[in-house]
Amino acid sequence: MIYTVTFNPSVDYTIFLSLFSRGTVNRAKGEEYYFGGKGINVSRVLYELGVNSTALGFVAGFTGEAIQNALENIGIKTDFIKLNNGISRINVKIVEENETEINGQGPNIDDASVEKLLKKIDCIKSGDTLVLAGSIPNTMPDNTYEKVLDRVKDKNIKIVVDAEKGLLLNSLKYKPFLVKPNRQELCNIFDVEIRTEKEVENCAKELKKLGAKNVIVSLDCDGAVLVDENGETHKTGILKGEVINTVGSGDSMIAGFIAGFEKENSYSYALKLGTVCANATAFSAGIATKEKINKLLKQVF
Repeated sequence: MIYTVTFNPSVDYTIFLSLFSRGTVNRAKGEEYYFGGKGINVSRVLYELGVNSTALGFVAGFTGEAIQNALENIGIKTDFIKLNNGISRINVKIVEENETEINGQGPNIDDASVEKLLKKIDCIKSGDTLVLAGSIPNTMPDNTYEKVLDRVKDKNIKIVVDAEKGLLLNSLKYKPFLVKPNRQELCNIFDVEIRTEKEVENCAKELKKLGAKNVIVSLDCDGAVLVDENGETHKTGILKGEVINTVGSGDSMIAGFIAGFEKENSYSYALKLGTVCANATAFSAGIATKEKINKLLKQVF
């Protein structure tokens, strides 16, 4: 079984405007909403690929209930901790000539609720996959990822981590199966400017030295680079299509990679399927669908 953990799920609300004017009433010309969070996005794309997963994390209030209901109505299994206070966050994106994002803070997560999640983590068995993705609320300690990973350190499970600098670096001592920084996150980790594919590859190899088995670096319009656990480097470009939405593309890549490796036990195949899923999301208004993925597969296989 694959378990995804989203510590701070969200309702992502996008408003489309012809022009945004501060200090006055603005009339939307369109609006969309999605239920998100990085781990949730991974579960959604896995579902489209026909792979079962269980979504873990915290939800609160009417927005949390909407997130859980939406996933279960799709057919995704959830096992969220329901918080007694607050609401799951609402992220607002204003789209006109430029994009402006306002991300909510999310509910306070108390120690008792964290312990409930850890007990669920204890039930994960050898052979399972655990995906930790995204930020943690500022009410949670910086060692939250480490607390989770410490509970499974003696089990033979695949750990996947997609997080920013400190969270990712602190997870490397647990020898994660996969980490997936993007180019900017890689720059932040090593405090350098990374311009060439060779520099990307060298930094990925440094993350491997620190403990990661496989490192994917997503490069936006330049595709992605994978340095696998055997030391081999794989590269993919981007596919043909109109970019509509980049939110969730990295999560989609992780889902495709996990599903591809489980199916073929091949890192080359896994990266190709991950790239297809990432592009399928980028070419869609929301998260990739089975139909979009299958259409793009023809460009790669």
